[in-house]
Amino acid sequence: MPFIDAKHLYRKMLETISKSPMQIVTKHKWPVVFVLAGLIVGLSGFTAIQDAHAQFGPLGALADPNKTHEIHCSQPMTPPGNGTFGGSNAPCIDTGDTTFMYAAAVFVMIMTPGGVGFLYGGLTRRKHSLTVMLQAFMVYSIVSVQWVIFGYSIMFGPSADPVGFIGNLDWIGLNNVSHNAPADVYAPTIPHLAYVMFQLMFAAITPSLAIAGYADRVKMSAFLIHVVLWTTFIYDVAGHANWSLGSQGTALGWLAKMGAEDFAGGTVIHITSGFAGLATAMFLGRRIGYGKAPFEPHSIPLIILGASLLWFGWFGFNPGSAGFAGFLETQAFQNTNIATAVAAIWWLFLSWAHTGKTSAIGAVNGAVAGLVAITPASGFIGTWASIIVGFACATVCFYCVLIKNRARIDDALDTWGVHGMGGVVGALLTGAFSEVRINPYGHNGLFFGNPMQFVINSMGAGFGAAWSFGLTYIIWRIQDAIWPGGVRVTPKEEEIGLDISQVGERAYSGFAE
Repeated sequence: MPFIDAKHLYRKMLETISKSPMQIVTKHKWPVVFVLAGLIVGLSGFTAIQDAHAQFGPLGALADPNKTHEIHCSQPMTPPGNGTFGGSNAPCIDTGDTTFMYAAAVFVMIMTPGGVGFLYGGLTRRKHSLTVMLQAFMVYSIVSVQWVIFGYSIMFGPSADPVGFIGNLDWIGLNNVSHNAPADVYAPTIPHLAYVMFQLMFAAITPSLAIAGYADRVKMSAFLIHVVLWTTFIYDVAGHANWSLGSQGTALGWLAKMGAEDFAGGTVIHITSGFAGLATAMFLGRRIGYGKAPFEPHSIPLIILGASLLWFGWFGFNPGSAGFAGFLETQAFQNTNIATAVAAIWWLFLSWAHTGKTSAIGAVNGAVAGLVAITPASGFIGTWASIIVGFACATVCFYCVLIKNRARIDDALDTWGVHGMGGVVGALLTGAFSEVRINPYGHNGLFFGNPMQFVINSMGAGFGAAWSFGLTYIIWRIQDAIWPGGVRVTPKEEEIGLDISQVGERAYSGFAE
């Protein structure tokens, strides 16, 4: 009988045990994925049944949603936007406000797969364009699921701490979010679920804007996971700090408590996405051939189409942030248009002064910068101040793009120069020109006797930039460490183009790259 080495046998047995689960998963990965998906769907079904009563039962301090007639408004709001009616002073659903908010949400929805997709797709080289457009399309899909499962709860739900840093999970899976009763503190004249859908559009567009910083370089698999992580730990946290109104009597968001003003997302959306793009560009490094070969946009008509869709969608983006149809969205509408127009014209002239040529891409960059900068200010400042915002943001963003280029930071589509710094300009000028005359729910700014508002808005902008830049860099570091081969595509994959290497399709089947 041959001698049996017990230690060797024991070691082999341990190796077999340790390898087996991974081998099984690798060999049968698709059946495993389908089984896990089935389990998730089944668990969701049981959870939905369990929570049915909580979902549609009476909500504290609100009219009974099972008696829908009690919570519809039979008379106009007086004054508009305060959510009180008749003698009961209970929040109720106003059909005009609800219709307005649905229309605004639809306007904003097209901005992500359409506006951002076409804009960024046109700005990239042809061999990467389909990938960028698909990424914008997938961001909307991914965030739609994340938002329903837990994103909305941790951003707008009752605060989980006394500081107002992050929301709890009371509204996980939209539990206790009713389709036929308002929330207790948010938009009290529309169904809570309508407010969820409007805010989803903001959550979706934010990570899609950051794509500009890492276009042409990231594996699709790493991108899909990064969207979930970034939206959860950066967007949702920054959003709670700025926009949480302390549902169910909990703490206000800590920046909201200080009085920071961000009407529609200058800090929450644009500063976070812009500085995320900068952090990612610095982490990944330059694209192959950057500075040596021309990286010209492959389709300027697509760029103009995307920018036009963004301008169109922004008329839901900013006015809809009023939360009701009345006086406030009218001023936001006007401010949005005039600031954007001024910024587009002024960027065109700056480009003309520097190069001797007008530039279609320059005009588009100016328009987008104007849209970005007016976003936090649109519901707080007057018309003439909006013109100043247009000039200021075009000037600052134009020179920030030049500085970025001279520093050879490969922020491929200028997300930092346009969105990040445009958001900073908007936040600071909101603190300077804000007027209670325009928005009775806000504060006067620096030029109207309250210099502290400028300081508070500066602090909010600083937090958004630092939080997004630092945490984005950490998330990419962690992903890169655990991802097989890292998060960046190989030089060969980058050379042939992400459309072929990552998607397996071409944007234009009849053309050479």
